[in-house]
Amino acid sequence: MGGRVSIESRRERALAERGPTTGAMKLFRKLVYGYYREHGRSFPWRETRNPYHILVSEIMLQQTRTERVAEKYGEFIEAFPDFQALDRAPLAAVIRTWQGMGYNRRALALKKIARIVVTGHDGKLPSRVEELEKLPGIGTTTASEIAAFAFNEPTAFIETNIRSVFIHHFFKGKAGIKDGEILPLVEKTLDRANPRKWYYALMDYGVMLKQRFPNPGRRSAAYRQQSPFEGSNRQIRGMLLRALVEGRSSREEELAREIGAGRARVKKALEQLRDEGFVREEGEGYTIA
Repeated sequence: MGGRVSIESRRERALAERGPTTGAMKLFRKLVYGYYREHGRSFPWRETRNPYHILVSEIMLQQTRTERVAEKYGEFIEAFPDFQALDRAPLAAVIRTWQGMGYNRRALALKKIARIVVTGHDGKLPSRVEELEKLPGIGTTTASEIAAFAFNEPTAFIETNIRSVFIHHFFKGKAGIKDGEILPLVEKTLDRANPRKWYYALMDYGVMLKQRFPNPGRRSAAYRQQSPFEGSNRQIRGMLLRALVEGRSSREEELAREIGAGRARVKKALEQLRDEGFVREEGEGYTIA
């Protein structure tokens, strides 16, 4: 093990000294792939080429730790094995299965995507980034990830672990690094023959760097600390959806008492959920849309 660490350390020093030259790019790829061969992680979504399954995993991974996604991914796929099943399912069932993941907008987005794919794409997920970006809840990064992982398209993108890798190796001692500075390096080092494998290797290498060093991503201009969850509007929305899915309460005042939040905050959250398509008003109460 000591020999391996020594070899990696020498390669890291060589990269820092050479900068982003052609030779450095080759050395960089060798370093990342070498780590991946010995320490690459295994997840169920990495063992499939099913575009629907990969879509579900990428939406889940947007704002949730990988370990938590690994716990919920199989349950979601079992409940809704394809676009057609997800499209047919009641929204309440989808949200119920999603419980524990947080950011319920993603579950609603998946439901909307299923409808669009079934009715507008013959049940097949588009493979081009430009088409994927048009789907609800999918931005450029997620679209690029899906294209790479589901269709092995050589698209260039940056996510948190990838950002950390490039900052660590190519921006020593610099802060406020913009993604626009990193992306050309991502494109230059991309393994165009197998982008799927390359990005998995980069991500796993980035996880390791965060464990061995102070998180390099903190030197990114895009770095933001997440706001506290406790007492937030996001927490109230989640508690309201859980209560409505479980059918314990439906009236505004009952819901406020049950989740222990002020009436005004509950009213505002319910109005947001209604406007976003999560709930609808029925008589004097609310129900899942």
